[in-house]
Amino acid sequence: MVASLSDLPIRDDLRGLTPYGAPQKKVRIALNVNENTHPIPEAVATDIVKALAEAVLGVNRYPDREFTTLRQSLAGYLGHGLTAENIWAANGSNEVLQQILQAFGGPGRSVLGFPPTYSMHSIIAAGTGTRWVAGERDEGFEISPQTAVQWIERTTPDLVFFCSPNNPTGTPLSLETIAAAYDATNGIVVVDEAYAEFAPSELPTALTLLEGRERLIVSRTMSKAFAFAGARLGYLAADPAVADALRLVRLPYHLSALTQAAAVAALAHSTEMLAMVDDIKAQRDRLLVELPKLGYPAWPSWSNFVLFGGVADPHAVFEELLDHEIIIRDLSIPHHLRVTAGTEAETTAFLEAMAGLGPIGAIDRIGA
Repeated sequence: MVASLSDLPIRDDLRGLTPYGAPQKKVRIALNVNENTHPIPEAVATDIVKALAEAVLGVNRYPDREFTTLRQSLAGYLGHGLTAENIWAANGSNEVLQQILQAFGGPGRSVLGFPPTYSMHSIIAAGTGTRWVAGERDEGFEISPQTAVQWIERTTPDLVFFCSPNNPTGTPLSLETIAAAYDATNGIVVVDEAYAEFAPSELPTALTLLEGRERLIVSRTMSKAFAFAGARLGYLAADPAVADALRLVRLPYHLSALTQAAAVAALAHSTEMLAMVDDIKAQRDRLLVELPKLGYPAWPSWSNFVLFGGVADPHAVFEELLDHEIIIRDLSIPHHLRVTAGTEAETTAFLEAMAGLGPIGAIDRIGA
């Protein structure tokens, strides 16, 4: 007999929940999960393969449990005076966030977030038994210092999660808001900067706030700007005491020797790897200009994707694009969809498909 989930003695707080569910479909153009659609440069790929070949000769032994060389490489990449002691890494930023909630959250504790935001924040909270508290954003999906402080004072969370630039809206978060939130709580403040490399390069990140703030954590990933989504490498920068806390909950040897070798090799080519970021930003900016011309107002974005509105029937548009072998993201936000900035050719194909939509297209265009 095949049992259903409801037949199993699952934890009560997990009953009725649904797992992360981004569609996985084989299509010509995938612009739905904010991947970097540019391939890794051949010369970089060659060096990564060489590093993997060397590492595989030693896989009969456990890897460096402290992934020392990788932490040194990540600190060098980030700069800001950070050292290996300030860095922690795991299998994607999702595992980094999970370890943070395992160490600082859990049953009887809560985490404050501000939807719409990265869906895995609340899912990971549920998985660790941490109560998710949904705050409200200001107009334009922003969070002012006053709004952040009001929600912290109202809910007294043990952790506060921010996402900057925010996913799925692309909205930036001011350093003033982060600093105000930090001062308003005795708990942990996490700033998820998964898309930081796509923000204006001249603007400071939350990394500049770390000095003197031992409860502030800045989470990053190699999945987006480094085109390393399949390698699964996320990391954080924080006071060294944070890494000590995460050592209490991490599984032994949680980063494989192959993951460590591949990431170190990629970081050695950070200039070449990040060269594609400028092209992605150009395609994002192109979407911000062209979508409104088609009747779809787009929200300002500092990330590698664009959230656009004015969609008469989001699900129908999603399905119509699938018929064109193009997949984007339906986030169940009324009259909105999200699209990743792809290559120039991919962006062109998406815009041409959007221009050809009929009655299921833009609300304004239908009423014209």
